[in-house]
Amino acid sequence: MGQNNNRKSPAFESALNLKSSNTLELVGFNNPAAVYWNLPTESLYEEAVFRGEGHISKSGPFSVNTGQHTARSAQDKFIVRESSSEADIWWGKHNRPFEPEKFDTLFEKMQNFTDGKDLFVQDCYAGASADHRLAVRVITETAWHSLFARNMFITPPAGDLEDFKPQFTVIQAPSFKADPERDGTSSDVFIVANFATREVLIGGTSYAGEIKKSIFSILNF
Repeated sequence: MGQNNNRKSPAFESALNLKSSNTLELVGFNNPAAVYWNLPTESLYEEAVFRGEGHISKSGPFSVNTGQHTARSAQDKFIVRESSSEADIWWGKHNRPFEPEKFDTLFEKMQNFTDGKDLFVQDCYAGASADHRLAVRVITETAWHSLFARNMFITPPAGDLEDFKPQFTVIQAPSFKADPERDGTSSDVFIVANFATREVLIGGTSYAGEIKKSIFSILNF
């Protein structure tokens, strides 16, 4: 949005203060309305309230309603079958294959869906050890999911953010729904990891735990 009743959102002026030189154009997000880079916790809290994404509960926690999905959608999780990883994955009920071509099409749809919309980016580390941590970029449709990612993972020092190079990127858009017949998903919900492109696509669900579990699965791999 960026605007609410013709008012600028609280963090609008500081949205680019912690922008990485590795921009979203590198993954095909060319026309968002505004991108809010690495907002601190207090700013994300304000943005989530301003945008009506939830409400402030007694004593201050921000409370959200995730809608129909209040837990993980394991039946909607897929892994792209590709040469760099397929021999090392235990394919079956919980690791179901997804075609690379379907992934590319779904990703393109998500890129088009974000045109003209605000996006929130958190660059963070999964894992405390500098030798083993994963540099993760989480791109979200809402401020509160960005707040979740910031709380779940490790915030890098400001100096690391200037040219932050993500080793894996998570793109999460709850209001974007898949077309199972055309997209090859089980429902309008999808969580698809691609080890070749080092990307995770999440759509159709507001349950924030999908972000966490996707990265934990990647770390385990």
